[in-house]
Amino acid sequence: MNRHGEEEISDRYGLYLDSFLIWMQDAGYSEYTERNYMSDVKQFLSTLDGQDLAECKKLQVIAYLSQARRNGASDQTRNRKHAAIHCFFKALQELELLENNPAAGIKKAKTEKNKAPVYMDEQQLTAFLQSVSGKYRERNLAIFLLMAFMGLRVGEVHGLNLGDYQPDRKTLQVFGKGRKWRTIPVPEPVAEMLSVYLEQRLTPYRRKEEAMFISQKGRRLSIRTIQQVAADSFRQYQSHLPEQMRVAYSSHKLRHSFATMLLRKGTDIRTVQELLGHASIQTTTVYTHVSNREKEEAMTRLDVKLPKLRSNRR
Repeated sequence: MNRHGEEEISDRYGLYLDSFLIWMQDAGYSEYTERNYMSDVKQFLSTLDGQDLAECKKLQVIAYLSQARRNGASDQTRNRKHAAIHCFFKALQELELLENNPAAGIKKAKTEKNKAPVYMDEQQLTAFLQSVSGKYRERNLAIFLLMAFMGLRVGEVHGLNLGDYQPDRKTLQVFGKGRKWRTIPVPEPVAEMLSVYLEQRLTPYRRKEEAMFISQKGRRLSIRTIQQVAADSFRQYQSHLPEQMRVAYSSHKLRHSFATMLLRKGTDIRTVQELLGHASIQTTTVYTHVSNREKEEAMTRLDVKLPKLRSNRR
């Protein structure tokens, strides 16, 4: 959607969009979610040709979602768009601006539930961290360690403030999803890297900037910047490999690696749930996957004794 189209959408549905934003802010949605949901909703509204929202039908929502998939959207992206539209109409209902929610009752797209998350083992993580270079190497290493060895989400790293870290106790206060705080012990190697980074941290242009991770301009690193830093670092790490052999690593895959390492070392799943900040243990169970090698090793432990077989020879 071009700028002219966005202006038309804002003019026609401005009250609803402003109300939705206020509703999300009051509900505690992250800026990242707010931005994505607003983008999805505006895209949907552009298909209504100025129609009154009170007249919007479920068929129009389904048609939009179907078109998104035909345009190449994955099942996960399609479901996010559905969640955004559903949230939009739910907000307008709660704010008494609309009576109906045409996105309610629409089934989610089936995703690959049994597909194992992409992750790195400890040897790969070590090699990846050793490959990190550049002007902001210490800062970036500190970020990667927080995700790979403490399980932080990108948004949680983005939101960290200097006061959230207690170096004497080696603990970190993390503000996560659902507006919930959790306390995470900081492993010694991570504490060492944080200490190195904080000694080199630039003096912010704004005196009141309390963000732990800041840019060259002294401002809090955005989520997008953190994701890009990770993407660039993974690209460098795999630069020696042919294109077809490179793995689609991302910043979130470091969190996957953290969860997988803990579970493979026998950590109780409830403890992993607490460290990751999952509201439901069902979300944590996705990390209990096993590799083909582990399956093969398990099978070799079976003591199978066959009865004496008859010979086919006469």
